[in-house]
Amino acid sequence: MTDPYVVRDESELREIIAEPNPMLAQKIFDHVDPYAKRFVETSPLIFVSTVDARGDLDVSPKGDAPGFVVVEDEKTLLIPERPGNKLAYGFRNILASGKVGLIFVIPGVTETLRINGSAELTRDPAILERLAARNRPAILATRIKVEESFFHCGKAFIRSSTWKSETWPEGFKADIGKQFASRSGGPEELADTIEEGLQKDYETGLY
Repeated sequence: MTDPYVVRDESELREIIAEPNPMLAQKIFDHVDPYAKRFVETSPLIFVSTVDARGDLDVSPKGDAPGFVVVEDEKTLLIPERPGNKLAYGFRNILASGKVGLIFVIPGVTETLRINGSAELTRDPAILERLAARNRPAILATRIKVEESFFHCGKAFIRSSTWKSETWPEGFKADIGKQFASRSGGPEELADTIEEGLQKDYETGLY
């Protein structure tokens, strides 16, 4: 059954969400200005959105010590890659489309920084060494050419009380082991084995 309330075009959308204040256009930059640069250099966590040639999307978190994303110049960022699950969805998408969207997060800060642009992958040894952590070079680097840079207001974090520790669920786990064991039809003990392996990887495989 067709939903009669589906929003079909931008004119219908604007009946619900009014046009933005023209002044807001002034907050969108085509480069990383000094205020955005300071935010990037303080952020320990980003979310990277990519798209493949068919339009299928992926979003992946990347995190390390503050300043792990390097502002090479006002139009260029460098993001290091550390050991991960090897699925490489985001990297494959970059190879297919060359487009990327970033959100930079700072714990306790309600505002975020959004950067959109084009991306390419590099294995330049000098760059990988420059992006090293704990005396280990990055295994790959993503070079971002900035096309848009702007701050996003903090309403999402305020509404969700994300930074209020008293709202955090106590002892919650993602149950990755149980999910995998259930999918594979393995015994219950498999879940424990997977969780133990995951914990070991956290302890020894971060870099």
